[in-house]
Amino acid sequence: MKYVTYEHNGRSRVGILDGEQVLDAGFDGDMVAFIEAGAPAGRTTAVDGARLLAPLRPRTLRDFLAFEGHLKNAYRNLGREIPAEWYEVPACYKGLPDTVIGPDTEIPWPSYSDQLDHELELAAVIGKSGRNISADNAAEHIFGYTIWNDMSARDTQRHELPVGMGPGKAKDWDGSNVLGPCIVTADELDVADVRLVVRVNGEVWGSDTTAHMHHTFADMIAYTSQDLTLRAGEVLGSGTAAGGSGLEMDRWLQPGDVIEMDAEGIGTLRNTVGRRP
Repeated sequence: MKYVTYEHNGRSRVGILDGEQVLDAGFDGDMVAFIEAGAPAGRTTAVDGARLLAPLRPRTLRDFLAFEGHLKNAYRNLGREIPAEWYEVPACYKGLPDTVIGPDTEIPWPSYSDQLDHELELAAVIGKSGRNISADNAAEHIFGYTIWNDMSARDTQRHELPVGMGPGKAKDWDGSNVLGPCIVTADELDVADVRLVVRVNGEVWGSDTTAHMHHTFADMIAYTSQDLTLRAGEVLGSGTAAGGSGLEMDRWLQPGDVIEMDAEGIGTLRNTVGRRP
């Protein structure tokens, strides 16, 4: 099943994506409440003229670094080596849920950056609360998957990384995190081998598959849930796929560029880059 959040006549609702048609799910509440309630779709009705929004406003955003290929490419351009600890620990940073926007929305260009970049990721949405979850049992806690374009201000990032506190303003501005176009339920996606592709203005800039993830979503859930309760509506990102960012090729976005991110079995997340302030 593909679930969406859509807007129609000034109201946002939970819907079901049936091909190109949006069906109202017959639920009074947002996507997080829908997931918490066990996705109780009621009577569905077709909605003409629906506009897709971000599929959910996450409770939390955690972004990991699972693809070794991306790290090798990116760290080379950043003048860094992959630390040995990366191979042992599925570390992450936390993003701001209020920065999330959805498909076909213009991505704002932050006023303090001259070097804007996209990042192609797959994201897991937690559907069942749990604490101290084992990797073997992690799958039962995943509601589904969506695409995450984790935007980055690379010139700002270069100044922040040496401090050792992780990304700050390099990742945090209104509209810096793009999710969508839908959430595909876990039972309909073989997450072990999902093909990911990013295009800019119709040109393929990079592609990879989740088969190349060093840390799996099960690893991330097991590590994160140690002595901590994960709750429905939290989002865990895979980190950037190899070739999934301009940083790896020293190619940079320009105002007006159209970014398209494909994830096999999910769809296409499409956005246009806004003008420089």
